[in-house]
Amino acid sequence: MKFSIAALLSVLICTVSASVQASPNSQSPAIANHIADVNGIELHYLEAGQGPDTPVVLLHGYAETSHMWQPLIPRLAATRTVIAPDLRGAGGSSRPVSGYDKKTLAQDIHALVASLGFRRVKVVGHDIGLMVAYAYAAQYPDEVESIVLMDAFLPGVGDWQKVWLLRDKWHFNFYGETPEKLVKGRERIYLEHFWNDFAADPRHSVSEADRRYYAKQYAQPGAMGATFKYFQAFEQDAQDFAEFAKTPLPMPMLVLGGEKASGQFLITQARLVATHVEGVVVPGSGHWLMEEAPRPTMDALTRFLNSSAP
Repeated sequence: MKFSIAALLSVLICTVSASVQASPNSQSPAIANHIADVNGIELHYLEAGQGPDTPVVLLHGYAETSHMWQPLIPRLAATRTVIAPDLRGAGGSSRPVSGYDKKTLAQDIHALVASLGFRRVKVVGHDIGLMVAYAYAAQYPDEVESIVLMDAFLPGVGDWQKVWLLRDKWHFNFYGETPEKLVKGRERIYLEHFWNDFAADPRHSVSEADRRYYAKQYAQPGAMGATFKYFQAFEQDAQDFAEFAKTPLPMPMLVLGGEKASGQFLITQARLVATHVEGVVVPGSGHWLMEEAPRPTMDALTRFLNSSAP
C-alpha cells in the first residue's frame, strides 16, 4: 500500500516528537518508527529498547494512537524491547474496509510480534486496546506472559451493557457516509467529547499539544471512517468474547480502572475471564489514566511488568 505525502510527513513528525520526548539525555532509549507488512496490511509502530526481559506490547485506544505511550516507553525499554503499534485504521497504519473486530486486530498484532522474531510477550491495552489485548491473550495464551487491561470494558462479558461508558452509546452506531461527512473538518470537535466527558476534569485530561496531534491524525483521509468501525464491531466482539470467556486466562492480569470512570466494573469483568487478577482503582482519575494520573498509572504498570511471572 502506498502512503500519501501527508501520511509520510505525519510519520516523520512522530519520529521527531518521539526522539525529543523519549531521549532527554543520552541514557534514554531512542524511540524508532517502523512500518511492517503483516496480516495483509501495513502497521506503523514505535519500537525502543533491547535486552533479556520479555518484550512488552502497548496497545492504544480510541481518540489516541501509539503516541500516547511515549512517556511510558523509556521506563520499560532499559532491559527489553517495547513495541507500540497503531491499530489497523489509526495513525500511520492501513485503513482497509474490514477487519475491525478485536479478534482480527489481535491477529494483526500477533503477526507483527512474530515478524519481529518474538514469541512470548507481555501485553498492555487501554480502551479499545484492552479489548485487543484480551483477544490476543485468549487466542494465544501460551505466548502471553502477562496482561494489563486499562479502563474500558469487555463486550459480551458479564453485565457489560450497564458499563458507565454506555451512557454515550449513541456513537456505537455513528458510522457510515453521513456521519463521516458530518465530522469531516470537525474531527477535533468530535474527539473533544471523549477527551472532556470521559475525564474526571477536562482541564486535566489530554494535553492541548496532544489534542492537536491526535486531531491531525484522525483527520487523515479515511481515518475517522475506519476507526468508527471499532464500535460497529462490538456486536461481533461480544459474541467472540463470550466464547473466549469459557476458557479463563491463566496468566497474571493487572486491571487499572479510573475512580471516576470504569472504577471496579472492569475488575469485576476481568475476574470472569481470568484466574489471577490484580485490580487497582486509580484515585481521582477518569478514563484517560496516562494523562490524568501519569505517576500512579506508570508506577503500577512498571511494577507489574517488571515483576509478574507465570
